[in-house]
Amino acid sequence: MTQVGAGRPVQTEFAGMPPRLYAASPSRLLALVDCPRRYRMQYLDRPRPEQRPQRAHTSFGLAVHNALRDWWDLPRDRRTASAGRELVRESWIDVGFRDPEQSSQWRRRAQEHVTAYLAGVDPDDHPTGIERTVSFVSGALRVTGRIDRLDDRDGELVVVDYKTSQKPLGEADARTSLPMALYAAAVWKMFRRPCLRVELHHVTSGEVVEHTHTPESLTRKVDEAKSIARDAQRADADFAERGVESTLFPPVVGPLCTWCDFRAHCPEGQTAGPEKSGWAALEPAEVPRAVEVD
Repeated sequence: MTQVGAGRPVQTEFAGMPPRLYAASPSRLLALVDCPRRYRMQYLDRPRPEQRPQRAHTSFGLAVHNALRDWWDLPRDRRTASAGRELVRESWIDVGFRDPEQSSQWRRRAQEHVTAYLAGVDPDDHPTGIERTVSFVSGALRVTGRIDRLDDRDGELVVVDYKTSQKPLGEADARTSLPMALYAAAVWKMFRRPCLRVELHHVTSGEVVEHTHTPESLTRKVDEAKSIARDAQRADADFAERGVESTLFPPVVGPLCTWCDFRAHCPEGQTAGPEKSGWAALEPAEVPRAVEVD
């Protein structure tokens, strides 16, 4: 081991050694792309700066996700669409809302959305995986993530992700999604069966947006992730040596700064405008696309 500027131990590397693996989730990779300053505060700073309290749309999304997960654990005779209503009530998170009345209003909406969605789900067609952790290694990158649902449809593996944003989705959301492509690649490697189809299930509207990748398009997405990971690995190493004096974590100032969980610690981000309220994302006209990620 050697000691560098900030006093942190760094593993000595010798000529001829294989490159060290860089382990990351898709969300970590995208955090660096969105804003290196936020990436540093979220993943590198110790102690990590305090985040703002959870927002209402996150509470809403988590309750819906948890209800859809728990539905498959019910005995078969209780696995009905109407059961989703009680599951939402049990999983409801009363955080981030303006007041109890708004929280109750959105709990009822979540119950309605989940019940309507489950009406179209076959309770006998149990998924291959529910909130399944998947991972794969490609070159010096190890990707690990968790998928909402993995279906096996007539021998075809399909990655399903639940979305609860208030805005409608388009085909490009499924086609261009880096996380969805990486999940498909991970499923392919883990199950040793091709996985090319990815689906976004927009629970709030009942719409399903899908895209079928090719082996070549998945390879391009993996290469994109590896490129981001190389940048992240260099930035992490520079932070280990120089700490907050590193110049590799500039803020990306823009509309997303008004939503950032770390804006209280970023003077540049505060110049972008006043902070959004905890419930602002419940109004679809207010929400930039990046804020809607569940």
